[in-house]
Amino acid sequence: MQVQVTSPTSANAGIRIQGLDGRYTQILKDGFPLYSGAASGLGLLQIPPLDLQQVELIKGSASTLYGGGAIAGLVNLISKRPTEESELSFVLNGTNAGGFDASGFYAKRNEKIGTTIFAAYNTNAPFDPADIGLSAIPKFDRFTFSPKVFLYPSSRTDVEFGLNLSLEDRVGGNMNYLNGNRENQQAFFERNLSERISSQFVLNHEMGEGRKLQVKNSYNHFDRKLGTRNYDFNAVQQSTFTEVNYRLDREKTDWVIGGNLWTEAFKEEQTNSFPVRDYNLNTFGAFVQNNTNLSKKWVLESGLRTDYVLDYGLAILPRVALLYKANLNFSSRFGGGLGYKAPTIFTEESERLQYRDIQPINPEFNTLEKSYGLNWDLNYKTALFNDQVFFSVNHLFFYTYLDKPLFLEQAAGFQYRFVNIDGFSDTKGTETNLKWTFRDFKWFMGYTYTHARINSSGVVRDNPLTPKHRINSVLFYEVHDKWKIGWESYYFSQQRLSDGSVGQSYWIMGFMAEKIWEKFSVFINFENFLDARQTRFDNIFTGSIDNPSFREIYAPLDGFVINGGVKLRLK
Repeated sequence: MQVQVTSPTSANAGIRIQGLDGRYTQILKDGFPLYSGAASGLGLLQIPPLDLQQVELIKGSASTLYGGGAIAGLVNLISKRPTEESELSFVLNGTNAGGFDASGFYAKRNEKIGTTIFAAYNTNAPFDPADIGLSAIPKFDRFTFSPKVFLYPSSRTDVEFGLNLSLEDRVGGNMNYLNGNRENQQAFFERNLSERISSQFVLNHEMGEGRKLQVKNSYNHFDRKLGTRNYDFNAVQQSTFTEVNYRLDREKTDWVIGGNLWTEAFKEEQTNSFPVRDYNLNTFGAFVQNNTNLSKKWVLESGLRTDYVLDYGLAILPRVALLYKANLNFSSRFGGGLGYKAPTIFTEESERLQYRDIQPINPEFNTLEKSYGLNWDLNYKTALFNDQVFFSVNHLFFYTYLDKPLFLEQAAGFQYRFVNIDGFSDTKGTETNLKWTFRDFKWFMGYTYTHARINSSGVVRDNPLTPKHRINSVLFYEVHDKWKIGWESYYFSQQRLSDGSVGQSYWIMGFMAEKIWEKFSVFINFENFLDARQTRFDNIFTGSIDNPSFREIYAPLDGFVINGGVKLRLK
């Protein structure tokens, strides 16, 4: 995985998996696609972590399971659920880069009802570690509020209602302008005002032994105003997701059968003479999943999804995988599936251009991006030295092929348009992850090789912003309820940029420590203490700071940042 910055002054970012652009990674919150389309641009930055129970990651094509958009994989952020033991916790955090965070979480349930409440306030002053006159961390204020109610009317039925509200004012650019000096009328800035309101509803009902019915619905309203000097992009996206599925669990086989409806309506405010990019994207889907134990050692995982996307047609997405479990120590899975992505203007490239002069998507000209992906992994674990050391290794081979992918190209004049190229893009590679455990120590080690290419009309080039070699190492010491100490290192090899140049390789290192008592803990984090910054070894823009033309960002911009704070656990 790789976090890709799309706006150097406002720190907007996306998630890349296995060398594929961020638009091919689907981000879910409790299984709901709340961060898609226009809502994806700031989604990653606006997700606070205090109410998260865990993060699920699927690498490789997952469209058969989760619909269009999950070509590279998906990230599912799972919220905490209430238990009979109440929880009341707070986190206060500050940074030497002018940041401050305050958040609180409450959870409690009894026999018939439960609730969770999360609230957070995050703020940051503009920060320019390179002293170039442009912000690496923008000035922002964000408020988040998320209540949930859980009902348990019977032992067979439970219901969830949830709301999410996020308001943010984020502005980056010329440091003098951000610090209140408005004498320069030509100062560059980028301002994002966003409002996100969403709801979630889930009904689970046990219909009998091994039979379960689930009904899900979400509504998402996302209002974003992006303003720069002499340009405004103001738009509202309203989307809904509804799913009904039926699960049947038997001794040797499990089935999931269901259907869903996904609607997305985007409406842009006319702020100049350029045509608005309004669209409606409605998708009807039906799916079936099956896991069958063929024997004690073999498991067959299969599925089929059929989606009909209005204006773009039918997508049929089979998926199959075969799992081999030789014994408690060794297992292997080989499988693959098809995927697709409906065309929109919301990509890393368009975000970098702030959507200026980008022509609308045209269903008569643009088509679905379709893909297939293959994965094969090998897993081994064992105990060594009289069970003093535990060792596990996972080795993965991956390949993804995209037919006629969507790319931004120069059109007439200074305008841009998205076209499905006459060709393909593909990414292939391997990933090896090791884990060592000795008493209170854990050491995670990994290496990833990624070769991503674009073949357009027979001309082959590397996919930009994709390091071929990555190394990661995390050494962690944890004494339960007493200490947490960690040291992490990440290496990124050289990356090819769109202009043909090559970005430098670099290391990122961090150190964190937390001392834990019964009711509170204190922590400190030295992030990127080697101060790896693109502004130390390369330029991030050409022109002047009042009229910058930004290059692609392949390395951190904020550099060495120290943050620390306190966690309170009152219940």
